[in-house]
Amino acid sequence: MAGHEHHHRFSLCFCDLMRLMWSLVMPCIYLTLVLTLVMLLVMLGLRMWLQGRRKSRRAQDGGPAVAFFHPYCNAGGGGERVLWCSLRAFMNRYPGVSFVVYTGDQGVTGEQILEGARQRFNITLPRPVTFIFLRNRVLVEATSYPHFTLLGQSTGSMFLGWEALTAFVPDLYVDSMGYAFTLPIFRYLGGCKVASYVHYPTVSTDMLSVVREGNPRFNNADFISRNPILSALKVVYYCCFALLYGLTGSCSDVIMVNSTWTMGHILALWRSPSRTSIVYPPCDVRAFLDVPLEEEEDEDDVEEGWEELGRELGSGEEEGGGAVDRKGHSIVSVGQFRPEKDHQLQIRAFRKLLDRKGDGGKESLRLVLIGGCRNQEDEERVLMLRGLCQELGISDQVDFKLNIPFEELKRELVKATIGLHTMWNEHFGIGVVECMAAGTIVLAHKSGGPKMDIVVPHQGSQTGFLADSEDSYAAAMETILTLSPSARLEIRRNARESVGRFSDQEFEASFLDATESLMSKLVR
Repeated sequence: MAGHEHHHRFSLCFCDLMRLMWSLVMPCIYLTLVLTLVMLLVMLGLRMWLQGRRKSRRAQDGGPAVAFFHPYCNAGGGGERVLWCSLRAFMNRYPGVSFVVYTGDQGVTGEQILEGARQRFNITLPRPVTFIFLRNRVLVEATSYPHFTLLGQSTGSMFLGWEALTAFVPDLYVDSMGYAFTLPIFRYLGGCKVASYVHYPTVSTDMLSVVREGNPRFNNADFISRNPILSALKVVYYCCFALLYGLTGSCSDVIMVNSTWTMGHILALWRSPSRTSIVYPPCDVRAFLDVPLEEEEDEDDVEEGWEELGRELGSGEEEGGGAVDRKGHSIVSVGQFRPEKDHQLQIRAFRKLLDRKGDGGKESLRLVLIGGCRNQEDEERVLMLRGLCQELGISDQVDFKLNIPFEELKRELVKATIGLHTMWNEHFGIGVVECMAAGTIVLAHKSGGPKMDIVVPHQGSQTGFLADSEDSYAAAMETILTLSPSARLEIRRNARESVGRFSDQEFEASFLDATESLMSKLVR
């Protein structure tokens, strides 16, 4: 009897608990439905308001408008070259369309930005372009988010995208810098057609593998790589972020990627194969192809000339009897001073090369680091790299050339012996292509675009070298320097012949072909 009473009381308690839960859940469900309805009505109202602004603008301008989202358009990297070549291609093809660039650059005018593009990339637009200067670019700065950087920057890009959309409502929105989280805002709120050019996936399976394997890199701090619990949590974070990234990216009507490597990751994440195509980025190879490839003077002949001159001057033979390589060689690196470019690897590998050379000719070697600085963080990174050169005792053999004009870049590449590249999983590698076109022998990282698309055999012949560590880079540089001039000339010729597929003309033709389906609807 007592057991039956206990069971009865338990049943009453359970029923009371269920009634309490139901009384709490139902208001939450109603509130969620009401808030969802309100949010939908707000979004519908915003969409109607924005579309009304676009109609008013079209009635005033008399034609459609295409807007590019590029918060760092005044930088000097490969992404900016894609922007200016895309604009030039569109302007030449569609004379009745107006063009806008959303930029976060401050303290400069539109004319200064265009002049910078002319000096750095040798590109002049045939028609004017309107610049919309965004005030809140700090929202996409990595320094604003010391933790959960990917999520912070992506969320910040949504607010920056909203600022851009409310400032100007285009007919076609092109994300040319990789801010995929802006795509649904322009598509669903702005009612725009959207296209994207992806230089590098924000998150990738390679990033997941780095965390899983506990490898410390610029995007995986040491204290996380050493802690299995933090590593597991970061893998979960990356997986969740990858899901969101795939959902936002799939909003794009047209998806262009810059390499085979990027293509593989975007197909895995965005899952839109019918809308995705490879459009190799433009490289200013034509400016370098004008420079003839000349066979270097044989170093033995150079040495004999120096010895003869020494005898004429009465200096006699040098003590030790060893041959000294008096021919100067410059090793040039081209790339923005960002952490993923891994300039530290270049400097340390160069130090090891000097150690390998010993006293025989190391004074004739110079490392020239050429690149753009986007912000204060990049400038501080350059100071750190200068400090590393001082620490290794090679500061007198390393030159830093920042934000230099195109003509100076061309001169440095033409006179260089080796073009150096060290970024792991570089999405493409425009600097690598420019080095090949200029006639330098490329030594690139054995991964990503350089390995899969660029430093590949041309008609069965070698076009360059690949490496992936300080020792392998130093060994490869030593190998290149010890090749005969005729062997180096053969590799240089093969490399130059292979880069025609990366020209401005090829890019513009592929870009226009990929966007034809969208533009034909705007201009009809």
